Amino acid sequence: MLTIISLRRFTRLMLLSILIVILILACKTTHDTSITSYKQPVENCRTVQHIMGSTCVPRNPQRVVNLAPDNLANSWALGVRPIASAYSTSSPMPKYLQDKVAQVESVGNYGNPNIEKILRLKPDLIISGSELKGIYKQLSYIAPTVVLNTSFPSPPWTDLLEELATVLGKEEVSKQLIDQYWQRVEKLKQALDIGADSSKESRCKNMEISIANITSEYGIGSYGEKHFSGSVLKDIGLQRPKSQRGDFFYINTIISKEKISDIDGDALFVVSWEREDDKKTLNKLKQSSLWSQLEVVQKNKVYVVGVHWHNSDIFAIYAILDDLEKYLGKGASQFLKNTGGRKWLRE
Repeated sequence: MLTIISLRRFTRLMLLSILIVILILACKTTHDTSITSYKQPVENCRTVQHIMGSTCVPRNPQRVVNLAPDNLANSWALGVRPIASAYSTSSPMPKYLQDKVAQVESVGNYGNPNIEKILRLKPDLIISGSELKGIYKQLSYIAPTVVLNTSFPSPPWTDLLEELATVLGKEEVSKQLIDQYWQRVEKLKQALDIGADSSKESRCKNMEISIANITSEYGIGSYGEKHFSGSVLKDIGLQRPKSQRGDFFYINTIISKEKISDIDGDALFVVSWEREDDKKTLNKLKQSSLWSQLEVVQKNKVYVVGVHWHNSDIFAIYAILDDLEKYLGKGASQFLKNTGGRKWLRE
């Protein structure tokens, strides 16, 4: 009798276990289906190589989700408006993007995008940065996903623009934007009397242009020649202080107040993140006797500029050229008239 009862209990337990397994598998299948059901077959597509392999992307994507820094601005410049984008939570939005982001839905920050929200948006293309390689498979379940090279130190700004243009099929637009950059560089060289064909001694050729970044978290920092802003100065032919010369992105160590002379020069561009704490830090530094001893301060050649000096998108690069003309090319008012000035920032 006991054996029969035990056998019945064993049979019931086995049936219950099987039922539980079936329910778990059913739930898993339902979940997987809910993810992959949004990935529509791409018929009219072209293969794009990227750091995670190759992806067949739509030839004319209509619902692009951007998850890579600076790509929102570059996409806009290339003529493609993403339906959604990740954003930086640690720095303010550049002024030239503030009127545009209201039209683009947020899917979280660059380091931790909201996968479920992306899923609900039903994108036909996702563009990610290399910092999100770990979730590439999940993103690929939702839509064709391309992972761009956003590693540190970053590639040149031209490479970033061209890579995105290849993904979006906007290579010709990218070429036009870069050509216009070089046209502006040449005109600025003429305005500053810099160039091999200059028949007179240039007043700017031997100027040392310093770039510093002052924040409440890190204090005083500086950018090297490999940084986006540094590459613009190099293209124009402007010199850098000795401490900022070399093939590097940032100066590796934070500059102490005692070594503040490292940011001295004939002109100093202070990159402001436009946050209140950073403004207070800069104002406090200005009250220091070490600050007042800098030659550039004594010459009144310190210029506070926006966060675009830190960024790599084409709007930022054009804005850096505007600042250089404004502060260094005084008297060359025809330059802005000929090149359209800040027209790219207004569009």
